[in-house]
Amino acid sequence: MRTGVVRAAAAALSSVVLMAAGAADATAGGNHRASGARMPAPDMAAVRTALGRTVGAGAPGAFAVIRDGGATTAARTATIGKADLNGTPMNASWRFRAGSNTKMFTAALVLRLAERNRIKLDRPMRDYLPPGTLPKGWTMTVRQVMQHRAGIYDHTYDLLGGPGEETTSAFEKRVRNTVYRPGQLAALSVKHGVQYPPGTRYAYSNTDYVLLGMAIEHVTHRPYADVLREQILRPLRLTGTSFVVPTRTIAGPHITGYLTNDNHSRPPLNATEQTASWIWSAGAVISSAADMDRFLGALLGGRLLSAASLRQMTSVLPTSTPRVAYGLGIREITLSCGKVYGHSGVVQGYQSEVFATRDGKRTVVAFANASNNGAVLRGLLSTLEPAFCGAAAPKPPPRRGRPAALGPIPVIGDIRV
Repeated sequence: MRTGVVRAAAAALSSVVLMAAGAADATAGGNHRASGARMPAPDMAAVRTALGRTVGAGAPGAFAVIRDGGATTAARTATIGKADLNGTPMNASWRFRAGSNTKMFTAALVLRLAERNRIKLDRPMRDYLPPGTLPKGWTMTVRQVMQHRAGIYDHTYDLLGGPGEETTSAFEKRVRNTVYRPGQLAALSVKHGVQYPPGTRYAYSNTDYVLLGMAIEHVTHRPYADVLREQILRPLRLTGTSFVVPTRTIAGPHITGYLTNDNHSRPPLNATEQTASWIWSAGAVISSAADMDRFLGALLGGRLLSAASLRQMTSVLPTSTPRVAYGLGIREITLSCGKVYGHSGVVQGYQSEVFATRDGKRTVVAFANASNNGAVLRGLLSTLEPAFCGAAAPKPPPRRGRPAALGPIPVIGDIRV
């Protein structure tokens, strides 16, 4: 685990997961897989309290959108604060940068190719990439890359100020306006060599999902953006979702994103406009709460992948964070009322939590327009427990000889974007 932003993210997810662990000790049936049909009503007061903490920690605004039963049902929505520093009220229908939620889209595209035998998950990743992208002898498989168990260095550490740092100055110098080719990003990673024997441990790497995007292009002979649009965006009518790298702007009504300044006495940096080429198929999707809800509901509801592919996607392995596991481009978090599936997206100026029950029948999209701030991340993650599990049951006294519940969720320690 690295320091700085990643360490703050680790502490945040740890605190949130441990809070859920404590609640689970006081709630019967805490080990079942969460199903939308069995979920208690959300505790909207507690959700608003969590959003209030998020804004109090430094985000201009935040929202949560909770929906049961798909896009035809009315959503429960809570908003607080501002969509920009000019005072525009936060609007949960506007577009934002989705960050690493992009990984769920990329993973779905790879699995769709696997269903047609155009990619085999247990063959070496290098077999599906342009020649020379990965050195000979790099044997990590497509599956290991999707699981973040490939030993591939995360190139974003070379762009965002070095290991343990994520600075506003690095963003301005190397990220905002620079246009990178995916092969350049892969080369930044390769020069560091294999970090550990593939398959032996978990280490989140954005380069993994850049390589998967390159494989999609190499196998289909089509641009990633075109494949995404044809395979997912059009069929699901995700009209608020786009992949426009290297266009810097967000079209239509959108929320302004802010990067916490290195010098906390200075105002946050407006990071809305950026090429997003530095993160590409690992984090450059632009979307909306309504579209993320529709996408995740369709994904977990079996409308994008076969049942066999979906089982593989949600077959998770442990990470370095308790009660958090990772499958093929999807994260599993254990709450007091069961397990939820989705991803987190932290990208300059924006962060979002997009999760659903295993059947996709309850979806939660929580969002804040600030990044590089561990307290904002903790506040946002703490919306998940009341959004899915409702009001907390009163805690019983600890049994004799048994330690008390640990109290606050672990915050997700592997989030870079």
